[in-house]
Amino acid sequence: MKETIYERAYHQQSLKDKAFLITGGSGFIGSNIVEYLLVHGAGKVRVLDNLANGYKKNIEPFLKHPSFEFIEGDITNADTCLKAMKGIQYVSHQAALGSVPRSLANPLATHHANATGFLNMLWAAKESGIERIVYASSSSVYGDSPELPKREHITGNPLSPYAVSKMSNELYAYTFCMHYDMKIIGLRYFNVFGPNQNPDNPYAAAIPLFMKALLKDQPAYIFGDGEQSRDFTFVENAVQANIRALFSEHKDACNKVYNIAVGESISLNKLLKHLMHITGKKIEPVFKEERPGDVKNSLADISLAMQYLGYNPLVKVKEGLALTVPWFKKNFC
Repeated sequence: MKETIYERAYHQQSLKDKAFLITGGSGFIGSNIVEYLLVHGAGKVRVLDNLANGYKKNIEPFLKHPSFEFIEGDITNADTCLKAMKGIQYVSHQAALGSVPRSLANPLATHHANATGFLNMLWAAKESGIERIVYASSSSVYGDSPELPKREHITGNPLSPYAVSKMSNELYAYTFCMHYDMKIIGLRYFNVFGPNQNPDNPYAAAIPLFMKALLKDQPAYIFGDGEQSRDFTFVENAVQANIRALFSEHKDACNKVYNIAVGESISLNKLLKHLMHITGKKIEPVFKEERPGDVKNSLADISLAMQYLGYNPLVKVKEGLALTVPWFKKNFC
């Protein structure tokens, strides 16, 4: 843990007497949250992960840390969720089966992990008296809504089973807040990228695939014409949002969902050009048919998160890419 991007602090409270559970903590975003908490002196950081979509190597630097615990288990098992909550105050729920294409190929697995698993977590948190839960939702809930920028109160019809599963999370969270007096906050991530994101996953996202292609002189595939745009969000911004959501003292912060992005969009074609400039390499993209369930354009209005959480995305796309390339060079070259 000598090298870290988490020198900035996004909390004011001391963490030494606080205990956290990070589900999916060996995954991409989860492992970055774990790193932040340990770097800043958290008293206990427990990870629950079944390693189906995460990687043990992401948490290897923490295994000997005195404040770190790892439980290999599945959120689809209600008893496992209850056991993982023992002695915990705060929960960051990142565990999920991501990817729109994967959900179309296997909607049952997506529902089981993302909907049933989330409900298990909520019930376990209720039974355990957890102080606050922050969970990962997704910009996919905006579905076919054409409005740009995306604002939290306007969503369309979901375009994939993955989107349906994340929408169900938001509905369950709302009803648990309403009926059980729980403090729950949802974060709608917009295309998060950065260190610990694996390009070898069969459902890997665009940026890790582009990076791997550039660093290994392989073709870069783009589904569609490449003019589709995304609000790409460096992982430190997502970690910041989780920390601020866990500790926000705004009286109206809970029982809401927030867009977590930068508030700027870029096309895939321009993104690839930026990566070519950073790496000093040049490849020609290979265009393929558009994928079902993908949205054309995505851009977030982040004013709600700024107002209620104090969220302020400090790392923009170009800087985030420049921080990510060295990690990919070290781990995949």
